[in-house]
Amino acid sequence: MKHLMAVSVLSLLGIFVALYLLLWKIGVLGDLSCTTDGCETVQTSAYSDFLGVPVALYGVVGFAALFVVSLLGLQPRWLERREPTILVTALSGIGLAFSAYLTYLEAWVIHAWCQWCVASAVIIAVIFALSLLGSLIWQNSETEA
Repeated sequence: MKHLMAVSVLSLLGIFVALYLLLWKIGVLGDLSCTTDGCETVQTSAYSDFLGVPVALYGVVGFAALFVVSLLGLQPRWLERREPTILVTALSGIGLAFSAYLTYLEAWVIHAWCQWCVASAVIIAVIFALSLLGSLIWQNSETEA
């Protein structure tokens, strides 16, 4: 269950990162704070929208879903069940694949790096690793039982 606690905290952090980018993208925030020159380049590129929706919104929704599922998995009725961990693993796997695609675009197509995008990619990668580890622990505990 400790992996779900960590996923909850990391998901909340991911929500804040993605929300920051989304608020800048829709014009609520005036300046994008970035230590590199690449953030605005990435955020204003043709790839900053996917299917007509800002990529940052996908991040907010995805991290929010992970947050909700991980918190539900910590509730007493779900503590002994494997389903929340499996769902977190599946959701974070999808998020990791999408993030890998976006990171590829940054490196090979846009030729610019956004530190916030990289932070989001690291967060989703850690969430996936933790959830995968949690799934393996569940599998081993069921095998031993």
